[in-house]
Amino acid sequence: MTRYQTFATLFAFATTAIAFQTSPGLAFSSEAQQMCSGDAMRLCSSEIPDIPRIRACMVRNKANVSPGCRAVMDREAAAAAAPRKREAAAH
Repeated sequence: MTRYQTFATLFAFATTAIAFQTSPGLAFSSEAQQMCSGDAMRLCSSEIPDIPRIRACMVRNKANVSPGCRAVMDREAAAAAAPRKREAAAH
């Protein structure tokens, strides 16, 4: 495997595993991977392959991500927060 292939494989793994939600256990959608891979590479490539550091970097740089990536991040964060809101309302 060439160095480029190794990097591409690590990057694909990292961008697939990035969770923009506050809960690291939630799955990262294929839409987020598609919309945010370029931003992750541009803004957070120095953090690859450390998933928690990539996630933190993307959250820190949310103001600098593309509009499409930001929309996905916002949707996925809202979806992750919905169960917590329902639980809080039930108490």
